[in-house]
Amino acid sequence: MLKKLLFTILYSLFTVALFAQSAQTIHVKVALCDNLNQGIVKVPSKIGNGQDPANNLYWGCGYGIRTYFKQKPAWKEVKRYKADGMILERIVFKHKTKPYYLVADAYDGKYIKGCTIDFLNACAGIRKDTLMINNEVVNIEGNSKLIAYIGHNGLMDFKLTDNFENKDGKQRDAIILACASRQYFRPVLKSTGANPLLWTTNLMCPEAYTLYDAINSYLNGNTPETVRTSAASAYSKYQKCSLKAAKGLLVTGW
Repeated sequence: MLKKLLFTILYSLFTVALFAQSAQTIHVKVALCDNLNQGIVKVPSKIGNGQDPANNLYWGCGYGIRTYFKQKPAWKEVKRYKADGMILERIVFKHKTKPYYLVADAYDGKYIKGCTIDFLNACAGIRKDTLMINNEVVNIEGNSKLIAYIGHNGLMDFKLTDNFENKDGKQRDAIILACASRQYFRPVLKSTGANPLLWTTNLMCPEAYTLYDAINSYLNGNTPETVRTSAASAYSKYQKCSLKAAKGLLVTGW
């Protein structure tokens, strides 16, 4: 009996360790839309309250990260909770067929600068962490394979004085869906050593369909250019613009 119990425990530990080594994570940092605390074109007050994730344009609305991914059959929600003072809600999804987790954080809109700093520190491998989800170790922050920033481009409003030099020699993929993110984020992202898988050249609406289709293409092992085309096709569809215009907005690489 004792031998059988010991075998069961060792097998469980082996399974957890094996999955932890093979599973990858996509960590998405969302700066909630905030009429009062961000330099944005004002949206209706209900969806522009940066302290109300449930109704926020980038989180709880129909095309918000939490709602949109939750409705997709490929992803299963496995946990939802408050993370810390800046993060009003964290939601963890597990892909049903691919060895991937997606961890999304809803940052209080007034902490957009903190969200931006956290994103860049993760890209640089400065900020690393793990979660324990159902006895499985889930890598987050700089331990993730892909890190995304969603929301207003705060670098239009403030400057960063932090050092974001890469700390571990690892290259992570990055997505930045914010207005003109390539122009504003290029210098600091370069220092992190991250690969700009997808970012923007002009004004845009960073709703979840663009990220979803980009990630779907990414998980299928497609090239950065194909990931870009997938994202642009989604943006074209929902924003009712031409594919050519969407591909001019959404770009990959330096």
